Amino acid sequence: MFLRLLFVLLTALNIAVGAWLLLGQPYARGGTPSDPGVAELRLLSELPAPGPAATVPAPAAVTPPRNLSYSCLALGPFATPQDLRNARQALSAQATRMRSRQEQASQTSGWWVYLPAAGSRTQALAVARQLAARGIDDYFVVSSGDQPNTISLGLFKDPANARKRRDEVVAAGFPARMTERSESVPEYWLDLMVADGGSFDWRSRVRAAGIGSHGTGCF
Repeated sequence: MFLRLLFVLLTALNIAVGAWLLLGQPYARGGTPSDPGVAELRLLSELPAPGPAATVPAPAAVTPPRNLSYSCLALGPFATPQDLRNARQALSAQATRMRSRQEQASQTSGWWVYLPAAGSRTQALAVARQLAARGIDDYFVVSSGDQPNTISLGLFKDPANARKRRDEVVAAGFPARMTERSESVPEYWLDLMVADGGSFDWRSRVRAAGIGSHGTGCF
């Protein structure tokens, strides 16, 4: 009888402990094992899959409206790059497109009066002594470069002065010649595209001297 009663008590005690373990734990009621304010640790496999990354559309290229007509012109030549930059800044609000470019141009540097090259250095010096004997000074015998043994009679900015010098030497009996000397210099240009029918007045905005304009192909 006593053993049967002890068995019943142990059975009841096991049932009570099982109920406490099942119903008394905080996990069974949806609680979290961490302190308030602390994020719950989760496995990587439990995390939701990331959604597609948001894409930012690229800005559309600025193109002239198709319902308008355009013409293009070139301004220049500008003497310095700074003059070109000033003009570009002054006209930026009026032009649809702008383009800067540099070109090489031939520019007259003066007029040269000379005697053609002699056959040798000795012959050139002999001619030079003849010039001195006729009262013609200010000459120079060229000894190097692309025209050796030439006798230079002067370089003049004014072509009238060069012709006068040549005629004096010819009158003294020497075959003096006159030729234009030139050098390559950079020129700076500004090409612009503007809408037809608009009020485009570049002359009131560009202050550089000697600037002109002409039509050019659009770009």
